[in-house]
Amino acid sequence: MIAQIRGQVVEKFGSSVIIDVSGVGYEVMVTRLDWDRFSLSDEAKVYTHHHVREQAEELFGFSSLSGKKLFELLISVQGIGPRGAMAILSLAEPEEVRNAIANADADFIKRASGVGKKSADRAIVDLKDKVGLPTYYGRRTEAKAEANESDEAMEALMALGYTLGDATRALADVDPKLSTAERVRKALKS
Repeated sequence: MIAQIRGQVVEKFGSSVIIDVSGVGYEVMVTRLDWDRFSLSDEAKVYTHHHVREQAEELFGFSSLSGKKLFELLISVQGIGPRGAMAILSLAEPEEVRNAIANADADFIKRASGVGKKSADRAIVDLKDKVGLPTYYGRRTEAKAEANESDEAMEALMALGYTLGDATRALADVDPKLSTAERVRKALKS
């Protein structure tokens, strides 16, 4: 399984980028937000999900580990395939999508191309307990800033083996204004 790719972005088209790794070009489908982040000739590191089906093998890439983990949770929901999960993750940053699921905001998820009411409702029912507690209610600008600050601490906990939900719960009572290292220490103690 291909877990991550690091190399130079040599082409961008559609919803994919081609990353050259020592002369081998990997086509990686990315979210709209990640596609906008990558520039040609930039060095890029993406966490990948290698999806194998009968007719094709595809790589789906994410700039953050939390994005990859949320993608894997989304594709576990009946009726949401990899492209539907990518459409959902293209709506906003992974933390905001996770928070929408935690807050049971089906209207937010229905905005994704190809995702209907039944799939959005099923995603909320199936994943609400798995994604952890909401970090904020509603969709405020300050909340988005807090969500981006907490991302590094959450990714550090997931790298230590925590699930997305467990990492969120561990960081729920930790002051988001602390440094990343301090937040991880306090989360591990709780």
